Amino acid sequence: MGNMKDMMKAAQKMQERMLKMQEELNERTIEASAGGGMVKAVVTGGKLVKEIVINPEALDQSDIEMLQDLIIIAVNEALRKSEEMVNAEMGKVTSGLKLPPGLF
Repeated sequence: MGNMKDMMKAAQKMQERMLKMQEELNERTIEASAGGGMVKAVVTGGKLVKEIVINPEALDQSDIEMLQDLIIIAVNEALRKSEEMVNAEMGKVTSGLKLPPGLF
């Protein structure tokens, strides 16, 4: 019975560490750009877009579709990097456990 109690304590401690890590990751930001830096997107580890920066040279009224595509590319790349960061950091907390990939 003592072994089960130890396992429960360990699981609770890991859960607390995971919650703390998630809070920290929600505050961290990841940046990505598209079009050689013409559009930059900044997102949090919680996958919230914090900032979009558009280089004035990208504001060609005759090709607004290209600018829209660059924004989408930059945001998607920033979100992908954010997910990588979260998975790497949470992996440190859950190392040794056999959890399904992409859980975080």
